[in-house]
Amino acid sequence: MTVTATSSAASTTQTATAAVQSKSVISSDFETFLQMLTTQARYQDPLEPIDSSEYSAQLAQFSMVEQQVKSNDLLTALSAQLSGGGISQIASWIGMEARTTAPAEFSGSPITVLPTATAGADRAELVAYNAQGTEVLRSLIPVSDEPVQWAGVSSNGTPFPAGTYSFKVESFKAGELVNETEATTYSRITEARIEEGATHLILAGGSKITTADVTALREAD
Repeated sequence: MTVTATSSAASTTQTATAAVQSKSVISSDFETFLQMLTTQARYQDPLEPIDSSEYSAQLAQFSMVEQQVKSNDLLTALSAQLSGGGISQIASWIGMEARTTAPAEFSGSPITVLPTATAGADRAELVAYNAQGTEVLRSLIPVSDEPVQWAGVSSNGTPFPAGTYSFKVESFKAGELVNETEATTYSRITEARIEEGATHLILAGGSKITTADVTALREAD
């Protein structure tokens, strides 16, 4: 059980690099600006000297740009810090079981599936799919929200290979399909990581989800 901070560290490094680059650009531009002012002063017409207010206006404009760049650097740094805080807040989730619609790991033991049959339906079927999205088994289940056990065995009694499987519930009424919903399962959270500014959870079996995909948490058995 690990918390991956690699992406966060990389993000922090990139933020620091960007800040250094911004400061370098500001310093370089300011030196260029001073050289231009010096050149203007050196070659100005003595009979028509440059108005000092023009210098003041240019200096004020440059100062505004400099402050804006610094503000942007600060916002970027704060964003990186908040992202790092997000992963620390969910570190305690690692080792717990999350209820999601993500594919669940099957290694020979039955999987507890939590279906959601449509109200008013007179028949419900649980449909199992392998990691490639191919339907592997279809079975009748009660028209209710009660958990069911998926044994991972084909209709002829042959066990399915180990891997990840996802589930859907098809609800029928008078022989007509009226609705299809994704069933949920509980899977152990093995890792948390930050990718592209978002916090992701890795489940046993390798499925990757966001925290928004979790509808419930419980202690692992």
